Order: sequence, then structure tokens, then C-alpha cells
Amino acid sequence: MNALEQITVGEFVAGDFRTAAVFSKYGIDFCCKGNRTLEEVCDKKGLDVYSIQDELNAVLESKSDNNIDFKSWPVDLLIDYIEKTHHRYVEEKSTALLFYLDKLCKVHGQRHPELFEIGLHFKICATELAQHMKKEELILFPFVKKMFNALRDRESIEQPHFGTVNNPIAMMQDEHENEGERFRIIAKLTDNYNPPVDACETYRVTFAMLKEFEQDLHKHIHLENNIVFPKAQAMETKFDLI
Repeated sequence: MNALEQITVGEFVAGDFRTAAVFSKYGIDFCCKGNRTLEEVCDKKGLDVYSIQDELNAVLESKSDNNIDFKSWPVDLLIDYIEKTHHRYVEEKSTALLFYLDKLCKVHGQRHPELFEIGLHFKICATELAQHMKKEELILFPFVKKMFNALRDRESIEQPHFGTVNNPIAMMQDEHENEGERFRIIAKLTDNYNPPVDACETYRVTFAMLKEFEQDLHKHIHLENNIVFPKAQAMETKFDLI
């Protein structure tokens, strides 16, 4: 057993997001289930851990001007980035996708009844994500920023109404898992976003948008589960909350 085998999948991606492509290639969930070690994941999926390590090392040793080291960002900046990039993306794309999916159901639903199930799952996803993001924006993220500012200014803070930051984080992680599972179902229903041979252009665009939405959601969840939340938990240990 070597050190790389004991690094969690989430830690790999947190250190270099380009490794996400390797995990996606083998169907390894790096966002919702990023707390599993590489050895655990490979054992469960029957994969050769050494082959995966070789692929990961090839990525890590390659140069890229576009690779952003989110882990090095201060947590308040990363939260702003998540809200302005990923939260806005969800809000904007959800509206468009709901419209297109409704249109597809009306035009193609008789020949492709799975569209109704896809539309229902996405409608639930859009509703749940909207509520989820508001809880982050109004409750969890403001407290994380409050801790960050207090540490910077060497000030104390009062204990929040939710007790410990672990409580809202656990809730957010559960909700992340729910949406990750919902999109696994959508991916299966869409044949991994491959439209049927009789698909019109709107059909093809909608499936492409769903695929992009899932990819953005994976990165969104990864930034929170594997970087923001651990930073928040570490910060809280530095306070004697009153």
C-alpha cells in the first residue's frame, strides 16, 4: 500500500481539478462521495488502482495554464465565486431546461415516454436546488464568512443558532447526494445524453444542456464538499464559541 492509495478522491480533485476527468472516465463519483480513498473506490469497482494512479500522475505532472488552484483561495472569495458562477448557472439554465423539456414532452412524448420521467426528475431537481442554494446563501455561507473575518481580525464570535457548522454542512451534503443520485437517474434515462435517431435539433440541444448541467453540478458540489466545508470545519475549531 502506498500513500497515493490512501488519498481521498475529493483530495485529488481539490488539489488539481483536471484529475476529475480521470474519475469521470471510470464512473467514480468525486463530488458527493469524494471522501473515499482511491483504494476503497478501486476495490469496490474492481479497478486496477495502479493503472488509475498512473493516469492521475500523468495529469498531475502535465502543465496547464488553465488549471485554477481553488484550494489556495481564501474561503470568502471561493464562496463568492460559487454563488456568482455556479448558483447563477443553476438559476439561469433551470429556467431554459424546464421550458425545453416541457416542449419535448408535448412534441415527442408519445414516441418517447421516458421524456416525461426525465422532465419530472429535472423539475424536482430545479426546485430542490433553488431551496438548497438559498439555505447556503442565507445561513451557512454568511456564517463561514463571519468566521473568516473574525479570524482575520482576531475577534470572537457567538455560537450560531444551528449550534455547530457541522449541522448545516451535514444537511447540505445529504442534499448534494440526493441531486447527484437524481442526475444518475437522468443520465440513465437519456442513455448518457445520447438523443434518439429521430431527435430534432431542440431534442439534441436539450440533452446537451442536461449533460452540461450535470458537469457543472459536479464541479459545484466538489468545490463545496471537498474545499469550502472542510475549511469551515477547520476554522470553527479555532473558536471558543460563546
